[in-house]
This record gives sequence, structure tokens and C-alpha cells, in this order.
Amino acid sequence: MAGRRPLALMRRRLIGVVPVFALVVLGAFALLESAPGDAVDAYLAGIGGGDAAQMAALRAEWGLDQGPLPRFLAYISALARLDLGWSTAFGRPVLDVVLARLPNTLLLMGLATLLALSLGSLLGILCGARPGSLQDRTLSLAAIALYAMPGFWLGLVLIVAFSVERRWLPSGGIETVASGLTGWDRAADIGRHLVLPVLSLGLVYMALYLRLMRDGMAELWAQDFVRAARARGMHGARLVLRHVVRNALLPVVTMLGLQSAAMLGGSVVIESVFAIPGLGRLASEAVARRDTPLLLGVMLLSAMVVMLVNLLVDLAYALLDPRVGSGTGG
Repeated sequence: MAGRRPLALMRRRLIGVVPVFALVVLGAFALLESAPGDAVDAYLAGIGGGDAAQMAALRAEWGLDQGPLPRFLAYISALARLDLGWSTAFGRPVLDVVLARLPNTLLLMGLATLLALSLGSLLGILCGARPGSLQDRTLSLAAIALYAMPGFWLGLVLIVAFSVERRWLPSGGIETVASGLTGWDRAADIGRHLVLPVLSLGLVYMALYLRLMRDGMAELWAQDFVRAARARGMHGARLVLRHVVRNALLPVVTMLGLQSAAMLGGSVVIESVFAIPGLGRLASEAVARRDTPLLLGVMLLSAMVVMLVNLLVDLAYALLDPRVGSGTGG
């Protein structure tokens, strides 16, 4: 029965994804339609202008001569066939362009999330094991200072400190251009390029998870089940890990799902600071060139990533808390 709970929860969450995704499609399309200008305006501005006949011909070729409703219906029809349209900026299918950039964003976001969650939880456990101690106060103060820093500002400071002055790490890019590296050598090169971006993005959220874990543990020390465990002679690491940490992890896991969209948005800024060719830079290029299909593709794929992360978080929550998913509405 316990093994069926995560499956039932996954089924309910997948059903709920459908209307959410439909609202994202409708909202994104309506928002982009309300923006002034189109791809033809951006294209002609880039080549020095054009006459009315050329503008009309390009709009007809790119399907921009129709009204919003016909274009929306055509887009929905293509989307049902997993066709995100054609990128006028890159001259390629939108799906190919987006999938080429997606791995870089997922790698940055995944490593930053792993750093923030693991290090934040570990330091939070150290603080929450002895609330009010000097160790707790020092780490909590450092966490508040980190959380107050904008990610892009922290990134610029790290670039100055470790790339400009000491030249220990690359200042930008995802890997060395035309290096010819393969295998583990290429992986190591990519790793060196990602150290500063991952720190810039992960340290800010690490401070949040530290505070959540610490505050959760501080509240649990006064609970009856912890007092009962102490009365049975349970002390030290066994008490902390078995009873306090497990329950304190629940709000941390919940925040992980809620912060997935913010983490993805933060990666957009960090990608611009460190010149990483990911979805963030792709979105800015799509905006600059008024490439509506490409920008829609980036937004829809980003929404799918956030919904997938939240689904995984729900499953993790169900494994940590047996009450989740046990009822018809859980």
C-alpha cells in the first residue's frame, strides 16, 4: 500500500499539470501579442530598413499577416504535434534551438540546487543541533548576509576576485572555445567554467535552506516526541538525525519546489553575467529580435522544467511523510 502512494500522487499531479500548462500557453501568447513590434521590424532594423512591399512579403512568409486568433489556433495545432514553430532569428526549428541550449541551463541549475540544498541542510543541522550557541549565531548571521546579496552582484565580485586578480578560474563561457578537448578533459574544463556561476547562484539559496533547516530543528526540540525520545535514553547524533532532522527536512523540501522557478529565473541573470549559452541568453536574444515563436518555446520549456521539479519534490515529500498522498485529496 505504501508503494502505491507515490504512484497515486504522481497520477493526480500529472492530471493537474494539463490545465496549468494550458494557462501558461494562453498567458504567454497573450502577453507577447500585447508587446509592440514583431520579427519583421527587428529584422529590417538590423539590415538598415526596407520598403512597405518587403515588409508585407516578409510578414506573409513568416505568418505574421494574420490576426492573433488564427495565429494562436495555428500555434496550438502545431504544439499538439510537438512543433514549436520556426525561429526567424536563427533560421531553424525552435525545438532544435531550445534543446541545444537546455543542457547548459539544466547543468547550471542542477549543480546550484545540489550545492544549495546539501550545504545549506548540513550547515542548518549544525546550527539547529545547538540553537543559540556561538556556532549557530555565526552561521545564521553569515546566511543572512549571503541571502541579502543579489546573485549578479555576487557573481561580479567572484569574477573580480578569482578571474581578474588571481586568474584562477575562467570569467565566462561554458567551456574553452576551440579547445579540442574530449572525454574527462572536456568535463574538467566545463567544471572549471561552472565553478563561479554555480557559487553565485547556489550560495544565495544555500542561505535560505540553512535558515529553514535551523529554524525547523529549533522548533522541533520542544515537541513531545523529541522529549519522549530523550526520556527513553536517546541522545546525540541518533536523536538529531533520526527524529529532528527527518521532520525538519519537510519544509526544506517544500521550499525546494517553490524556489525552482526562482532558481530558473536566477540562472537567467547568471547566464548573462557569465556569458553562458543557456535558456536565459536565448530568451534575451529572442526578445531583442522579436522572435515570438522562440520566446514562446523558451517560456513553455521553462514552465515544463519547473513543473517537473515540483512533481519530483512532491514524490520526495510523500516518501518523507507517510501522510502525504494517503487520502483522495493529498
